Amino acid sequence: MLILMHAHASRADIDNVLRHVRDRGYEPIELPGTDRIAIGVLGTHPASIRDAVEGLPGVMDAIPVNKPYKLVGREWHPDHTVVEVSGVRIGGSEFVVAAGPCAVESQEQLLGAARGVRAAGATMLRGGAFKPRTSPYSFRGLGIAGLELLAKARAETGLPVVTEVLTPGDVELVADWADMLQVGTRNAQNFSLLEAVGQLRRPVLLKRGLSNTVEEWLLSAEYVVSQGNHDVVLCERGIRSFDTATRNTLDLSVVPLVKSLSHLPVAIDPSHATGHRQLVPAMARAALAAGADALLIEVHPDPDEALSDGPQSLTLDQFSELMDELRAVAPAVRRTMAAAGAVDLS
Repeated sequence: MLILMHAHASRADIDNVLRHVRDRGYEPIELPGTDRIAIGVLGTHPASIRDAVEGLPGVMDAIPVNKPYKLVGREWHPDHTVVEVSGVRIGGSEFVVAAGPCAVESQEQLLGAARGVRAAGATMLRGGAFKPRTSPYSFRGLGIAGLELLAKARAETGLPVVTEVLTPGDVELVADWADMLQVGTRNAQNFSLLEAVGQLRRPVLLKRGLSNTVEEWLLSAEYVVSQGNHDVVLCERGIRSFDTATRNTLDLSVVPLVKSLSHLPVAIDPSHATGHRQLVPAMARAALAAGADALLIEVHPDPDEALSDGPQSLTLDQFSELMDELRAVAPAVRRTMAAAGAVDLS
């Protein structure tokens, strides 16, 4: 239920509506707008209180909200959300690129990647310290040592860090080192983890599950936002289909679709979506043209020797060339490329 207040409604009118909603066992949420205050009502069958509030002073209308996701939907929040990650703004006019290796392997590897992607124009550093792997025998990350290396790379390059968290018990640990917490595709419906990152005030990058519908993906975001954390970026990374020619099937149509349904920013991960480095640049350019707000690109100083996802990782030279291409595309779709903040690299 969405209760619209008149533009001239007083603070006393608003408080009176809030009190009526709470007295009937529902949770009201104030939604300030440019012209008027709206009040969202959460709970089972909130439409049942419509008659109780429509006649109250200051109330203009009470509208049922049909979508199962309320807080992340545009019905409650018509304006775009901009998520700030340590000075980098995702969801505004600037296009953001986060780049780095799939997994943190060593200090030499990570610092080489971080320096290279920053020089090419990336504004965030991605890298996995904890890696969920299909096989228990695959490299699963350096853990805390990897987090320490990510912090060292951030200190040197000034790039905010986004890295994955796997369990609710690790949320505070990872947040101590990272600027943004990634919930990966395998955990897209791990509701305990979603609630845990929602209770922490740290920006969240929420990847779409391998077989998630758009509604399921948005409801996962609702779990995070319902806990009080509104800084969520949705990330499309390809969904599972019948075709094996690419690692996954990149659903670029979700960019305009999700933006029509939700106010949250949308990022694209063409590396995981395609699984082939030669396909990444074309899909990255297409993501920018489609209206995405950010990219996640896997970059490795020596992809052929990578311990994780080498075939889909760009070399530093390939990434630099891609960034030049994105700078050429951006003006055509009325976007500008975000720039990294000043830092002493001497």
